Amino acid sequence: MMILIAVLFPSLSFLLRGKILTAILCFVLQIVIIGWIPASIWAVASLLDERNKKRTNKL
Repeated sequence: MMILIAVLFPSLSFLLRGKILTAILCFVLQIVIIGWIPASIWAVASLLDERNKKRTNKL
């Protein structure tokens, strides 16, 4: 579910994870239509990286 949010609403994805300044920067990038694709990729990559770090810390 979070990956879908990260693709459709990248700045909202960062806000839901508590990264306010990153969300603002991502929103500025989203305002430009061409910037939507990099913002989506950035949000998904950040989400997957966070999940991997949590999984690694559990081990």
